[in-house]
Amino acid sequence: MRTLFKKYRELILYVFFGGLTTLVDWVSYWLMTDLMHVPYMTAAFLSQVLSILFAYVTNRRFVFESRVRGAGAVALEMAKFFGARGASLLLNMLVMFVGVDLLHVNDKLIKVIASVLVIIANYIFSKLFVFRSSGHEGGGEDPNGKEKK
Repeated sequence: MRTLFKKYRELILYVFFGGLTTLVDWVSYWLMTDLMHVPYMTAAFLSQVLSILFAYVTNRRFVFESRVRGAGAVALEMAKFFGARGASLLLNMLVMFVGVDLLHVNDKLIKVIASVLVIIANYIFSKLFVFRSSGHEGGGEDPNGKEKK
């Protein structure tokens, strides 16, 4: 069991924290739409922003174990993360608009579909673009900000 966890650690942690991130997204969306009566597009946007902030902290610290240090290097990593998540935010908003406004499907069902697509896109963006040079797999920068070979 331990060997399997070590082999698939990153994916297991990504799924776990991704689940928590999705929970932040869905609960905040539900609170805004059903309890606060915020329009669904505004709620979709705000709930995604909250989940993106949560995801950055958990992905950086626990999933990809970023070792990037220094203000400039961390700022670059953050810019890549928020840029990639901005793209997935647009995907989420597009799916919500098409599903709810154009196809007239229940917003909660479309939110689930959008979330699945966003989770897949986010993993690909994080793994291949954002954290790939964070030093967690022997490439990128070392903890002192120097380029590794």
